[in-house]
Amino acid sequence: MRYRSGIGYDVHQFAEGRPLILGGVEVPHTKGLSGHSDADVLSHAIADAILGAIGEPDIGYWFPPTDDSIEGISSLKILEKAAELVREKGGDIENIDSTLIAEAPKVMKHAPAMKEKIAEALGMDAADIGIKATTNETMGFVGREEGIAALASASIALPDRS
Repeated sequence: MRYRSGIGYDVHQFAEGRPLILGGVEVPHTKGLSGHSDADVLSHAIADAILGAIGEPDIGYWFPPTDDSIEGISSLKILEKAAELVREKGGDIENIDSTLIAEAPKVMKHAPAMKEKIAEALGMDAADIGIKATTNETMGFVGREEGIAALASASIALPDRS
């Protein structure tokens, strides 16, 4: 086996009248995130980390924001597609690590449920998924509570090329 790693980053602005979905879980908050899908910033960062690890284009290639047929799609479906692409290459997702960056809401009490949803979508064990949260110390757009950012890394095992 050969091991590959990928990184992912995503950001979405807050929007009125939308639910806040993070890691496939609806998190109580006064605003949701704006986007063509459900705007699950955490799932998007994880999907991009997985796609990067296997040398594939980012989620915008697989799920273009110009495709009206996928408007409002659950980002768990995006994760399922990323995992499918790994399996097509004969690989396994070894682990995921991620960080949500937001001033509000506090999300760590929802992390176990997020890990379960993400694990189910990716076909892996929730124990192999890390979710952390931090603030931006009131600096920048995150600090002004204009949106949420997420970072993720993925470790993938792929068959040798021989």
